Amino acid sequence: MLDTNVKNQLTTYLQNLKRPVELVVSVDDSPKAQELKSLANDIAGLSNLVSLTESAGERTPSMTVTSKDTHSQITFAGLPMGHEFTSLVLALLHSGGHPIKLDQDVIAQIRDLPGQYHFETYVSLSCQTCPEVVQALNMMSAINPNITNVMIDGALFQEEVDQRNIMAVPSVYLNGEPFSVGGISVVEILNKLDVNAASRKAEQLNQKEAFDVLVVGGGPAGASAAIYAARKGLRTGIVADKFGGQVAETVGIENFISVKATEGPKLVANLEAHVHEYDVDIMDNQRALSLKSGELFELELESGALLRSKTILLATGARWREMNVPGEQEYRGKGVAYCPHCDGPLFKGKRVAVIGGGNSGIEAAIDLANIVEHVTVLEFDSKLRADEVLQRKAASMGNIDIITQAMTTEVTGDGTRVNGLNYTDRTTGESHHVELAGIFVQIGLVPNAEWLKGTIEQTNRGEIIVDAKGETSLPGVFAAGDVTNSAYKQIIIAMGSGATASLGAFDYLIRHSEESSEKAA
Repeated sequence: MLDTNVKNQLTTYLQNLKRPVELVVSVDDSPKAQELKSLANDIAGLSNLVSLTESAGERTPSMTVTSKDTHSQITFAGLPMGHEFTSLVLALLHSGGHPIKLDQDVIAQIRDLPGQYHFETYVSLSCQTCPEVVQALNMMSAINPNITNVMIDGALFQEEVDQRNIMAVPSVYLNGEPFSVGGISVVEILNKLDVNAASRKAEQLNQKEAFDVLVVGGGPAGASAAIYAARKGLRTGIVADKFGGQVAETVGIENFISVKATEGPKLVANLEAHVHEYDVDIMDNQRALSLKSGELFELELESGALLRSKTILLATGARWREMNVPGEQEYRGKGVAYCPHCDGPLFKGKRVAVIGGGNSGIEAAIDLANIVEHVTVLEFDSKLRADEVLQRKAASMGNIDIITQAMTTEVTGDGTRVNGLNYTDRTTGESHHVELAGIFVQIGLVPNAEWLKGTIEQTNRGEIIVDAKGETSLPGVFAAGDVTNSAYKQIIIAMGSGATASLGAFDYLIRHSEESSEKAA
C-alpha cells in the first residue's frame, strides 16, 4: 500500500510513540476495504508499539486508532489518504503519547469538558480545509476519552451523505445533530461547547499591555508584517479570525518565487511556524469590530475585548464574492458552494454550474469536469476573462458548456437542496432555467473592510487606500495585502506589501517618538 519512501518517513515518525497504539479495522471484500487493511498492516509492521486487530465496526471500511492507556478513540471511515494521510499520522502520534501542539490552558480546557461528545466529520479527500477540522477534533479526542471523532469519506459513504443532505464539506455532526460546516478551529469548537470560554478569553485579552504594532489579519500580508515588526524589536501582536486566510483554501501554488510548487495549507503551516520563531503575541479566533484613534489606537473585538496599540496594521484580506440573488443564502451549503476542490466530489455524476469566466471560474470548471457529469459556465460579460490556455483546455473537454452574456437572477431548489438556477440573456432579455444539482460561485473577492467604513478612506469597491509606505488616510494606521487598493491580488505581492507597511509603521514610530521628545523639551 505504502511505497518505500513513505514507509521510511513513517518509521521515523513512529519512533516518537511513547505508549502502545492499537489499530482496529472493520473490513469486507470490497477494494477500498482491502486497501485499508493493507495500509493498517503496513503501519503495524513499522513499530512494535502498534498492534492490529479486526472487529466489525459501525461503518465498513473503517480503522480506529486507540490508545490502550487512555482509551481514546479516533476513527477513519474510508481510506485516509490524500490530504487526510497527515491526519492519520498525527492521530497515531497523539494517541501514542507524542506531545500535542496546543497551549496548556487549551489542553486543560479540553480535558475538563464534562459530558460525552461523539463527532462525525464528513470530508472529501481532495478538500484542503477538511484536514484542519479533522485534526482539531482528533486532538480533542486524544486528550479527552469522552470525546470521539469519526472522519467519514463522503464519496465512499454516499448513502449517508444523501440521507443527511450533506452538500458541503467539512460537515460536522455532534451526537447525531449538525454542529458546523466549513473550517473550524479547536478554540472555536471549545467556544461552542463551553459557553463561558469566549468571555474568559476576552477578559484575558483586556489585560494585555499596549503593543507597538498590532497586526489585524493572519494571512501572508499579516504574517510578513509581524515578522518584520518583531525583527525591529517592536512589541508585536497578531489578532486574526484564523491564521492563513484565503491561502488555506488554495490548492496548487506554482508562482511563489523560489518555490517551484506548493499547496495552500503547507504554505500556511510554514508561515505560522516562521512567525512563531519570533516574539509575536498571536491571538486567533478573534474578529475586529471597530477601530478608534486617540493617544493609543483601540481595537474592539466582537468578543468584547479591547486591544491597544501605538500603530495598527490592517491585513484582513478578502473573501469570496457572492452573487446576491434570491436563493443563494437559502441554499448555501445545500448546493451553493464556493470551493470546487472541497465540495466537488460530493457532486460526482451530477450536473453543476460555475458562475464566473475568469481564471478561477474556468479552472474550477476544468477540475469539476473530471468528477461531475456536466458543467455549465455562466459569464456575465460578452467574453471569458480567463487565460487563453485555460479557455483552450475547457473547450477541449466534452462536458463543459460556456454561456456568455448570462446574468444569474435566482437559485432555485426544493426547499432542501438546489435543483437549478435562472438567468437572463443580456443580449435578448430572455429568461432561461438550467436544471442543476450544484452551483459553484467564482466571481472574485470582496475586501474585509466593511467594519472600517467611515474610519479610513476606501475605494468604491471597499478597498483600503494606502500610499507608497502602506499608510492609510489615518496617520499611524497602515494596511497591506488583498484588503488594499493594490493593483494585483497575489500571495507574493501581499507578503511584500506586508513588509512595506511594517517598515512604514516602524518609521512612523521613530518619527512620532522624536516629535514627542521635541515637544517635551
